[in-house]
Amino acid sequence: MSEDRRLDVLRAIVEDYVATKEPVGSRALVERHALGVSPATIRNDMAALEEGGYIAQPHTSAGRVPTDKGYRLFVDRLTTVKPMSGAERRAIGAFLDHAVDLDDVVDRAVRLIAQLTGQVAVVQYPSLRRSALRHVELVAVGARHLLVVLITDTGRVEQRTLEQDRDLDEVVLAQLRARLNAAATGRRLSQLPEALGELPDAFAPEDAGLVRAVAAVVEETLAQESEERVVLAGTANLARGGGADFAHTIGPVLEALEEQVVLLRLLSEMAEDQAAVSLRIGRETQHEGLLETSFVTTGYGDDGGTSLARVGSIGPLRMDYPGTMTAVRAVARYLTRILAG
Repeated sequence: MSEDRRLDVLRAIVEDYVATKEPVGSRALVERHALGVSPATIRNDMAALEEGGYIAQPHTSAGRVPTDKGYRLFVDRLTTVKPMSGAERRAIGAFLDHAVDLDDVVDRAVRLIAQLTGQVAVVQYPSLRRSALRHVELVAVGARHLLVVLITDTGRVEQRTLEQDRDLDEVVLAQLRARLNAAATGRRLSQLPEALGELPDAFAPEDAGLVRAVAAVVEETLAQESEERVVLAGTANLARGGGADFAHTIGPVLEALEEQVVLLRLLSEMAEDQAAVSLRIGRETQHEGLLETSFVTTGYGDDGGTSLARVGSIGPLRMDYPGTMTAVRAVARYLTRILAG
């Protein structure tokens, strides 16, 4: 059996099974695909694929279905993914461009991926560990109350209020705002203590307490908010058709999706892949609850060639891999453009 023909037969089985949800037999392959060989040859090829562990027979007298190994070979040998139409690209751009802040961007992105794929969408927030400060704003909201607003280079906004034991001086606030931004803008969390440590020395002794308090709240806020976060949408999509894509129940899948530590581990591992789009298929997820799912992710944002975070889609093994990969990459590109802007 030639390698190319075996791949053609496997590709046809995957495509038919994804489209029909039914095990695929040799007769169906002959009728639906121009493989250029006899039915007997196709049966021999299917027997060899089964022996190699790429397809399996769910029960006697049934056709064949792809295994984890078969899906992996199919994905690894993909030469093209489904092109996205101009109308689809414009719709994605219009939907995401109307976002008002980072939270809105993430919310829109996760809902969009779920809609495009018909599966569970996952969007990871850019971590403040990898974000830098873009601007610090100080706003007096009363005689003795100061609002500290932190804006990161990913568009994330954090706010804290400080109460002082004496009235705020607008001239001092203006000087502090200017010096704070000069010292902290562009700095990452790990660089802030050194950058802010000398600020109190630039002010009068009676104002040093305020300066130290503001510097401390900047550091503490970013440290507190540096925990990784993911947002999900579309979990109900897994229940379509009564969860027929899962052998027993979708319960273990839903429980796994609720464990953010599981998703963050997978996202972290997949971030180390060299491929533009990373996949974990079935047992490759190394989690009992996700054995009947596949996870497709790619990075977004840019930090000197490294992605700031990842977006992805989780669905049954019987997913439209080319279509899912296209949707995830398209949304990631728009997220990168928005954050860069």
